[in-house]
Amino acid sequence: MDEELKSENNPPEETKKERKVEKKANKKQKSKACKCEENSQKIKDLEEALLRKEADLINYRKRKDEEVMKMLKYANEDIAKDLLPIVDNFERAISLDDDNLDDELSKFLEGFKMIYCHLTELLNKFEVKAIDGINKPFDPNYHQAVLTEKIDGKDAGMVIEVLQKGYLLKDKVIRPAMVKVSE
Repeated sequence: MDEELKSENNPPEETKKERKVEKKANKKQKSKACKCEENSQKIKDLEEALLRKEADLINYRKRKDEEVMKMLKYANEDIAKDLLPIVDNFERAISLDDDNLDDELSKFLEGFKMIYCHLTELLNKFEVKAIDGINKPFDPNYHQAVLTEKIDGKDAGMVIEVLQKGYLLKDKVIRPAMVKVSE
C-alpha cells in the first residue's frame, strides 16, 4: 500500500516529463501566437503607412500639376506687362491727331496707328484685354481710384474717367485701371 500511495503522490518520471514537454509546447504555441499577433500588427501599421505615403504622393502630384498649369497659363505675364507702357505711349500719340488729315503730323500718326493696331492684335492673341470701366461701379479688384469728384446726376462710386487703362491676362488682373470716381 505504501507503494500505491507513493505512486499516487509522486507520479512516475514519465508523466513528469510529459507534462514538461506539454508546458514547453504550450509556451511555444503562446509565443508563436504572440509573435503572429505582433507581426499582423506590424503588417497593418506598414500597410497604413504605405497608404499614407501613396496619398501624400497623389496630393503632391496634384499640387505640382496645378502649379505647372498656372505657370503655363500666365507664362506671358511679364512680356504683357512690359508691352503695356508702349501701348499707352502709342495711345497718347494717337490722341494728338486732329481732323486735318493733310498735314504732316497726321501722316506720321497714321504709321503709329498701324503699329498700335498690330500691338493690340498681339495682346488680344495672348488673351490680354483692357478693363472696361467708364460709367460702371467702382470695383477695387479691377480699379485703382486716383481721384474723386462730386458730379450732379451721377451715383456715388461710379467710374467717371479712366486715367490709365487696366488690363487682364486671361482672368488675372495684371494692371488695375487708374480711375476717377464720383463721390
